Amino acid sequence: MRRIGTFRMWWMAPLAVVCGCGPGSDSGTGDVPRQPAQVASSPNGVVVAAQPRAAEAGARMLDAGGNAADAAVAAAFAVSVVEPSMNSIGGRTQILIRLPDGSVAGIDATTQAPATYDPETAPQASYGYPTVGVPGAVAGLARLLREHGTMSLEEVMAPAIELAEQGFRLLPGEAARHAAGAAQLAEFEGSHAHFLSAGGEPRAAGAIFVQPDLATTLRAIATGGEDAFYRGQIAARIADDMEAHGGAVTRASLAAYEALDAPVVRGSYRGFELVGTDIPASGAVSIGILHILERFDMSAVEDETWAALIGTAIARAFEERMLARQNGLDDLSFMTDKEWAADIAAGIDVPGAIRHMAGAATVLTRDRMSASPPAAVPGEPSWPALQGTPGHTTHLSTADGNGMFVALTQTIGPSLGSRVATPGLGFLYAATLGGYLGHMEPGERARSSISPLMVLSDGQPVLVLGAAGGARIISAVVQAVLRVVDQGMTLPDALAAARVHPIAGGIAMETSPVIGWADEEVAMVESWGITVQEQEREGAFGRIHGIWVDLATGEIVGAADPDWEGAAIVPGG
Repeated sequence: MRRIGTFRMWWMAPLAVVCGCGPGSDSGTGDVPRQPAQVASSPNGVVVAAQPRAAEAGARMLDAGGNAADAAVAAAFAVSVVEPSMNSIGGRTQILIRLPDGSVAGIDATTQAPATYDPETAPQASYGYPTVGVPGAVAGLARLLREHGTMSLEEVMAPAIELAEQGFRLLPGEAARHAAGAAQLAEFEGSHAHFLSAGGEPRAAGAIFVQPDLATTLRAIATGGEDAFYRGQIAARIADDMEAHGGAVTRASLAAYEALDAPVVRGSYRGFELVGTDIPASGAVSIGILHILERFDMSAVEDETWAALIGTAIARAFEERMLARQNGLDDLSFMTDKEWAADIAAGIDVPGAIRHMAGAATVLTRDRMSASPPAAVPGEPSWPALQGTPGHTTHLSTADGNGMFVALTQTIGPSLGSRVATPGLGFLYAATLGGYLGHMEPGERARSSISPLMVLSDGQPVLVLGAAGGARIISAVVQAVLRVVDQGMTLPDALAAARVHPIAGGIAMETSPVIGWADEEVAMVESWGITVQEQEREGAFGRIHGIWVDLATGEIVGAADPDWEGAAIVPGG
C-alpha cells in the first residue's frame, strides 16, 4: 500500500535540542531571539508544551532535581502567562499521571457551575460575566504538586512569576489571537487594561508583554497556596467583581471548590493498553473510536479508505456521546466495551475496508446509519467572532528519568475564554456557563473533548498524548495512535502527517501543500458520496504536544506539533 497521508520528514537532525535564531522566538527584553527545537530526546525526561517558555519552565524543574509532576505544574503556570488566549489560572485542567510504580491516577479540575446557579433564569450569552464558572486550574495544579511532586509551590511557580513580571516577546500566533478578540476584550475594564492599549489596540507580534497584575496574583498563590485563590483576597476580588456585573460565582462557591479524582478508563488497541479519563473529559470516546477501528486492518487499507474509516468512526462515536448526554448518563465507560465497538463497526461500510471481525456482535442492538458520516456531528461549540482562527485549549506532556509521566490539558474554552478579567488580577476566566456549553445544572462540571491519553506496552508508556483544538482533540489523538501503532511511525512523523475530522455531512481533510492529502485521494472519497471540506492545516486539526518512548533504547522523545509554536526541551537543554 501507499504510505498513508503524504507528509515530510520535518525532524531531519538527530534528536537533540538545538537552539537557533529566528523570528518566532519569545525571548525577553535584550535576549537574542531563539526558537527551541520541536523534537528532543533524552533518557532523563522531557517537557513538551505549546509555548517554548513554558517548556523551559518545566525543564528548569527537571534540571533542579524535580520530577515530572514538578515540571508539569511549572509548565502549566508558565503557559497560562505566555499563552493566555488558550488557557489561564481562571480556567480548567484535566490531568493524567503515570507513577513510577506503574499505577495511574487522574485529577479533574474542571470549571464548575456554582451550587446556587439557576440555568432557567441565568442569562444566555456566548461571552462575558454570565459565562464565568468556578475556576479549577489552581486547585488541580496544587493537588498535582502536593500529591505527586517534590518541590514547593514557590519553586515551581518562580518561572511563571518571572515571565509575568519581566515580560516576554509575544509570538505571532498569540498576538493574532489577541487582535482577533480585541473588540470583545475592550468591553470589559479588566480585560481592556490588561490586554490592550489605552486606545484599544492589541500588542503586535514581537512586542514585550509585561503583566504586573498577574505577577502579583501568582506571587500570592505561590506564598499562600490555593487558599489564597479560593478563600483569600483573590477570591474576595473575584466574587465582588462577579456580583457587580451579573456573574454567578460567589465567595461560597469558590471556597467549596475542590480538585477531584478523575475517573480513569481503560481499553486496548492491538495489544497495547489504553488509559484515559472519563466525564467531564472524553478519554472514553477516544478509546471507543480506537476499539471500533481495531475491527479493521488499518495498516493495509489505501489512503482514502483510511481517511473515510476514521472520519466515519469518529462521527459514530460523537453521535453516541451526544445520545448519552441527552439520556442523562454521567459516564461514558460503555464506549470502552469491545462489544459496543463491534456493534458500531458492523454498521460501517466504507469501500476498501478490510475487516478483522472475529468475535464481533452478529446482531445489531440498535439501528445504524449507512457508511457516510451523519448529517450533524456534535462537537465543541463554535465561536462566531473567531471563525477562521485556530481552535482553543493547550496541552503539555512531561516525563522524568524515573518512570513518571504527566499528560495535562488546560483551557479557558474558546480563544480568550469569557473575555473577562477582573481589574487588578490579570487573568481571563474560562467560558463555561450561559450558552457556551449548553445546559448545566448547579454544581455540574463542564464537559469537553479534552482527552489526555496514554498508550502502554506491558505497563510501560509508549505514548503520552493530549491535544488542543476543541472536538478535534479527539480526532488528533486517535490518528496519532493509529499512525504509530499501525504504520510504525515515530511520533514526530505521525504529527507531521495529514489528518481528517468529521463535519456535518462529511469529513474535513487537511490539504496543505506540504503535508496534505493528495488531490486524487480527496477525489476518491468524494466519489463515494461523502462531502469533503478541503482545509489547510494552520492549527485546524488539533495540536498535539506528546511523548513517545523508544522501548528498544529507552530514549524519551518529546514532540511538539509542527503546526504550532511549541517546543520540546530536555534536562540540560
